[in-house]
Amino acid sequence: AVNAISGVLANEFAPRKIRVNVVSPGYVVTEGTHTAGISGSEMEAGMVAQTPLGRAGRPDDIAGVVTFLASDDARWLTGENITASGGIR
Repeated sequence: AVNAISGVLANEFAPRKIRVNVVSPGYVVTEGTHTAGISGSEMEAGMVAQTPLGRAGRPDDIAGVVTFLASDDARWLTGENITASGGIR
């Protein structure tokens, strides 16, 4: 559904030179995961164990992807769903 939505929006905005992409993050340690009690829990350990890169994400991991998509280096990308998850599919 995300790909379909981003594809439709991309087609609609492309003539105006507006690129539309989606970033789908995996598990990222945030203030919210700490507040919810997920950080340091067995649930977190299970998610990290499934991650090929062997660690939870950090906000700057996602920020780097977003920064790239906002840059001119991504000028040929539109209608894409970028999964930033440390390898979990």
